[in-house]
Amino acid sequence: MSELNHCRLIHVSGRVQGVGFRAAAAEQARRLGLVGHAANLSDGRVEVLVFGPVEPVAAMLEWLKEGPPTARVRDTAVRVVASESVELTDRFRIR
Repeated sequence: MSELNHCRLIHVSGRVQGVGFRAAAAEQARRLGLVGHAANLSDGRVEVLVFGPVEPVAAMLEWLKEGPPTARVRDTAVRVVASESVELTDRFRIR
């Protein structure tokens, strides 16, 4: 994989489940040309994994701070992960 690509794992907390957050995140990620996933966690957070060029990844991280209009994001915890350590697909998926 290209060294120009970045892989980030983000945990988004607040009112982010049951408000269309994952679908909106998937739409935004696809618009930016990113791959990865969005998944609900049992503790009420949403996990978002994004992989792609630095600028689109940065734009996605900014978008996640607000999310869709129906969400109320309280916090985003971002972790750098090695792309080799995660299962990446050729598109962005909702889990």
